[in-house]
Amino acid sequence: MFEALSDRLESTWKKLRGQDKISETNIKDAVREVRRALLEADVNLQVVKDFVAAVETNAQGAEVISGVRPDQQFIEIVHNELVQVMGGGNAPLANADTPPTVILMAGLQGTGKTTATAKLALHLRKENRSTLLVATDVYRPAAINQLLTLGRQIDVPVFELGKDANPVEIARQGIEKAKADGINTVIIDTAGRLQIDADMMAELAQIKEVVQPHEVLLVVDAMTGQEAANLTQTFHSQIGITGAILTKMDGDTRGGAALSVRQISGQPIKFIGVGEKVEALQPFYPDRMASRILGMGDVLTLVEKAREEVDMEEAEKMQEKILSAKFDFTDFLKQTRLLKNMGSLGGIMKMLPGMGKISDEQLQHGEKQLKRAEAMIGSMTVAERKNPELLSGSPSRRRRVARGAGYAESDVSKLVSDFQKMRSLMQQMGQGRMPGMGGMPGMGGMPGMPGMGGMGGGNRPPQPGWRGYSTGSSNKKKKDKKKKGFGNL
Repeated sequence: MFEALSDRLESTWKKLRGQDKISETNIKDAVREVRRALLEADVNLQVVKDFVAAVETNAQGAEVISGVRPDQQFIEIVHNELVQVMGGGNAPLANADTPPTVILMAGLQGTGKTTATAKLALHLRKENRSTLLVATDVYRPAAINQLLTLGRQIDVPVFELGKDANPVEIARQGIEKAKADGINTVIIDTAGRLQIDADMMAELAQIKEVVQPHEVLLVVDAMTGQEAANLTQTFHSQIGITGAILTKMDGDTRGGAALSVRQISGQPIKFIGVGEKVEALQPFYPDRMASRILGMGDVLTLVEKAREEVDMEEAEKMQEKILSAKFDFTDFLKQTRLLKNMGSLGGIMKMLPGMGKISDEQLQHGEKQLKRAEAMIGSMTVAERKNPELLSGSPSRRRRVARGAGYAESDVSKLVSDFQKMRSLMQQMGQGRMPGMGGMPGMGGMPGMPGMGGMGGGNRPPQPGWRGYSTGSSNKKKKDKKKKGFGNL
């Protein structure tokens, strides 16, 4: 996401790198480039004007910090202003003192509203909040069936009365059902339209009046740019919403929606959809999004994704194997499957600082190499997976593995050689002799993936805004040691 905006902003930093200090002249040039970058990203014009004015004022009044280059200092200023434009901090969902908490979902057709409803239910289930989905979209063909299917997929009950029932009555009875069953949260999926119309707004208003929701979330398509902000403003003025969910943030998003919604509508972005899977919903943190836009990565979100997938006891065992150089091909397969569960390789890599410039070709090559490695490991015996040295000293074993996987013996030799080098590197990193990777077991490198091993690479300057990250902003709950967690992160 935001690749075009990130690239344009990076060209701005480059123009400041050769300067000795921040001055009125070079600030004007830099601010002009920032303005162009934001306009090209389809950010609302008034937001651009206010943003640029704030950046220029802060830059001109900034004291020169010893040891910090002008481009680094300017990035810090832009980062801080981006955070403010997008809301300053995370806006958590309401949790009523007396259950159930009622969440009303609204939006136009085609924005992914029904899918976002299921994604939100899964997110709440992970927070140990019991949820009931209520299907009130009786107009769109198969809308109720879609929600029923998603509900079964995530193991969340769905309340529905069929397509001939009144949506307001469905919503009312859904709330009563939740109260009777002791459900913590009710999420009501309402009907969308191809465009805003009087009937749509009237029905939403009636449902809202009857159920008295604690949250009214508008689902908007991030690919519509600043129009998403205008839509949010319209819904808020006519219905009254408490926040927005931006979907399709994994697509060709220029940034206009994320940077315009809060300023134009006055309502916060609460979640972003980053894929089609029901797991692909993330709470929105302005500081993390600003860091992604500026190419600093998003390590905190990556850590949280890892916490959901990795068992702490398993992670501790893996760390012991790494420290003692006993990490084997079976462990490697476990780690690659973990990465797949966390999302696409490209999405994960671009959350790491300095990795935003990886090309699609490099990522495709990396995916291909992983598949090759998995195929060859699949042709090994249990003993060979546990003891890769058996393959190093036996050409006949390598030939057998190669034939079984459909590759050349040289491919197997290279896999074994790369794996042994990676194992040695990971052992050194685990012992603190090669700092820079943050001690993330199993993610230190992958055989056959050239050009993707250095996590601090790229052409971006050191990012001073990075130091502003605080684990306290993620509102994570401490978990029991036997529950899921990512040890030693």
